[in-house]
Amino acid sequence: MSISDVAKQTGLTAKTIRFYESKGVISAAPRGVNGYRYYNTEHIAELLLIKRSRMIGFSLDECQQLLALSTNPDRQSRDVKQKALQKLVEIDHKIEELKQIKLTLAALTEQCPGDKNSACPIIDSLTKKG
Repeated sequence: MSISDVAKQTGLTAKTIRFYESKGVISAAPRGVNGYRYYNTEHIAELLLIKRSRMIGFSLDECQQLLALSTNPDRQSRDVKQKALQKLVEIDHKIEELKQIKLTLAALTEQCPGDKNSACPIIDSLTKKG
């Protein structure tokens, strides 16, 4: 099937599909005599795994590892679970960072009068040395 068909079935753009292929994230699609790539159901499955993995926070490298595990008949579910647990720890860490960012930004906006004057504690804080 053509890249446009694959794009429709996966919800990915043709550019994204080509990018994943060029980076070796998905298996290379064979080319016809006309030079066009021809994809099959395995490509669709690979792309959907990557898309869904990206949606839940996995990096492209991690998606590639998950894809390798998905095609490995000797995989163990504990290996997949370990990767998911690691991702949960990373997400918890990011949430804590975002909470701190929110607190800092809330404090700065509280200090700013938001009037017509040029004095602004937000700018002062962001430009302060040290």
